[in-house]
Amino acid sequence: MKKSILIVDDSESIREVVTFTLENAGFEVFVGTDGDVATKFLDGRQIDLIITDLHMPHMNGIDFIKFVRATEQYKRTPILFLTTESQVAKKMEAKEAGATGWIIKPFVPGKLLSALRKVLR
Repeated sequence: MKKSILIVDDSESIREVVTFTLENAGFEVFVGTDGDVATKFLDGRQIDLIITDLHMPHMNGIDFIKFVRATEQYKRTPILFLTTESQVAKKMEAKEAGATGWIIKPFVPGKLLSALRKVLR
């Protein structure tokens, strides 16, 4: 069975590049345009990993991570924080909210896949 990944990012170009990279690597991909929209995918379906941006309208990445961690079925799902932020404070805030790790944008597809394989069970 394919591993499934939920991508949450308000940038259409990032969503397209990440989706293309993951689908070509054999993953099933679900896409949310912001944290609020992405919560609809937390409906009981299998999600093996979540990749979320920080800056998004309606529900930002930190709030989305907190929402995921408060949802029983997904509280142990690995979450990678995809961001342009390189500030240690933002990384620590994401980690405290429950992020498993982070990837700095712009990213190289090979490095993204390498990071995913490290956290996927």
